[in-house]
This record gives sequence, structure tokens and C-alpha cells, in this order.
Amino acid sequence: MDTQQNTALTRALAEVPGPLPTSGVIHITLPHTDRFTVVGNHLAQHPDLSCTAVGLAVRIQSLPQGTEISIKALTARCQEGERRIAAALRELEAHGYLQRFRHRLPGQKVITRTVFCNQPAALLRPRSQAPVAAPVPASVPVPVTAQPPAQTQAHPQAHAPEPGSQPEPEPEPAPAPPFVPLVPPPTAPKPPRPPLPQPGTLTPELDRAATALLSDLRRHAPEFTLSEGDIHHLAPAVATWLERDAHPDTIRRTLTDDLPQPLRHPVKLLKHRLTALLPPPLPGACDLAAPARPRIVVTPFQTCDDCDRAFRSPDPGHCRDCRETREHRGEDARVAA
Repeated sequence: MDTQQNTALTRALAEVPGPLPTSGVIHITLPHTDRFTVVGNHLAQHPDLSCTAVGLAVRIQSLPQGTEISIKALTARCQEGERRIAAALRELEAHGYLQRFRHRLPGQKVITRTVFCNQPAALLRPRSQAPVAAPVPASVPVPVTAQPPAQTQAHPQAHAPEPGSQPEPEPEPAPAPPFVPLVPPPTAPKPPRPPLPQPGTLTPELDRAATALLSDLRRHAPEFTLSEGDIHHLAPAVATWLERDAHPDTIRRTLTDDLPQPLRHPVKLLKHRLTALLPPPLPGACDLAAPARPRIVVTPFQTCDDCDRAFRSPDPGHCRDCRETREHRGEDARVAA
């Protein structure tokens, strides 16, 4: 069996064209007749893609149309785990080989569609740069489609150029929009994390209570066995929660419930929860009071001292008619005098 293999290898090496290299790899290229996939060197030798991403792209490219390529489906087909496959898919998506978009079905159901392009750089080329077909030899008859007589005679000079005029140049097609990846590459700078909350006044009582609460977390969750430096760093954030009247049991449950498994960075998780889940300050009594309605002043009714007629006035006295009668009587008395 070994002799047959060595003989076949020797015969294949003898058929390699040209002199064999003195070092490096020697390629024995045998033509495929079935079950093969064409892969470009832009993918096989991509400088920014990992070998896992290149191999996964080749695997996806060899699958037939309609094959599911979710992370779980690829994990069932490959030996890599979900994390490596998810990272490889993000690399392919960042470099344009993979695209995901949401599609709404007629029944108002939204699904995620995945598109794989074997040569994303070709999508960015303008149509004018597309490969031109080879010229047809003169010996090959070219089929000519005859137009109807009505169309030919209706406008015989519609497209005929005028004598001595140059033909108008055809408008160039608009360039394709630049490709914008939906997911930033893994090397893109991450936004800075928000700072830890700080209390208005870090009193000794608040600092003591926050330190005790952080030190007591390991009794409820052994994963949070913190060092003294971590406790000193996280104490002001816990003091902010206590300053906003959060109960210590509520803070403890917020920090220790629904932990990811396995928990690799407990201090980072505490920083995230203390910052992202910070409750607002409790409103004061004046904020909870109902807004005062504008007071409506009602002018009371009064009874006229002369005619007992009712009229509105802030002070008792006489109605308008009696006041006018009294004024006329006073004028008549002055005139008579």
C-alpha cells in the first residue's frame, strides 16, 4: 500500500510543469470535475481576516441556496464553538462578505435574512467598469431583430444625427454608493465607559455602610469575593445608591441576581450594574403635592339700604340706581341753593 502511494506521488510530481522549487510548498493541481467551489484569492489570502473566518466563508460559499447559516446551525456543522463562529461572522460582515437585514413577511412577521457575497469588491465598481464581452468574429452570423414597419416609418429621422454634428456622448452611470459595514470591525475604537456615580457628599456613615455592603456580597454570591482595592473603588458608587434612599437588600439583589455563567469579570459586572441601573433621587413632598388651582374671587351679593334690591359689591351700601338718584338729588339741592 505504501509503495502504491509513493509511486502515485512520484508520478504526480513528474507531471508538475516547470522545475520544482528548492523550498516551500509544491502544488499538485488536479482538475475538479464535480463537487467544487471557486474561491478567489481576495478571500483565501485576505490580510485582515483570520483563518477561522476564511474557512467559514469557504464553508458558507459551498452550501446550496436556502441553507440555514445561523450560529447554532454552523456550530452543528463545524467543530468550532459558538464564540469563534460568532466572531468569524462579525469579521465577514465587517469586510462586506456577509450582510444581515430584517425582512417583513406578508403576515406582519419580521425575519432576519442573510446574504453572502463571494466578491464584495465587485459590488463597488461602476457599471462602466464591468467586463466587456469579447468581440464576435466576422464568420459568426449575428442575429438581427427586425423592427415592425410601423415603428420604422413613423419616425425615420428620430435618432439620425444631423450632418456635420457629433453624436452626443452617453451619460455615465452614477457611481455605486460606498459600502458601509453594518457592524464596526473588531479593531474599531470602543466608546469610553461612563464613570462610576459619585455621591453628593461622601460622609463617613455612607462610606462605612457601602464598604460593609460590598464586603458582605460574598456571603450571598461567592463569585463576588472582592479585594480591598476593588471595594474602595466601588464604595462611592454604592454610597450614591444609599444616598438616594435605596434599601441595602434592594442593592444586594440588583448586584447578585441573574448572573451570567460563567462569571469571568465580577468587578466589571458590578461597575456596569451600579452605573446603568442607578435609580433617580426620590421626589420631595412638594413635588408630589397636587398643583394649586388658581383661586376664583366671587363678589358677594349685598342688599340695597334704600330699595332692598340685591346687587353684587364687596361692601354693603346702595345699588347703582339709588346712588344715581342720590346724586341727582344732591345736584338739585345745590342748584336750588
